[in-house]
Amino acid sequence: MSIFLYCIAAAAVLIYLPFLVVGYARASVGYDVSAPRAMFDKLPPYAQRATWAHQNSFEAFMIFAAAALMAYVTHVNSSFAVVAAIAFVVARLLYSIFYILNIPLLRSLMFAIGSLGSATLIFFSIIQANN
Repeated sequence: MSIFLYCIAAAAVLIYLPFLVVGYARASVGYDVSAPRAMFDKLPPYAQRATWAHQNSFEAFMIFAAAALMAYVTHVNSSFAVVAAIAFVVARLLYSIFYILNIPLLRSLMFAIGSLGSATLIFFSIIQANN
């Protein structure tokens, strides 16, 4: 199902959503081209959290991309797997928003939902590969 590939593309784009917030904050405090990472301590707390959300998005994306590609390659044909893939994308969008807004409980819930989505895709792929 090509929905898995679309979800991978959407998840890849979502990696950079928090970085837009970081870019705005960097511009507002005066961007230092010679030492961009040294600016972290000068950023407001919301931009620091956006940086962490951006970094975490790379970590979550690697697992999800592998899981979704497994589902695609093994021809998983399950509406539950499709829901899991879409849930990952939605959860990661909300994860970044809740992280930036400093709502840890909801952020953690979105992390768990996203992780469950990846795990679900891996599970269905293994089942499909064994059939």
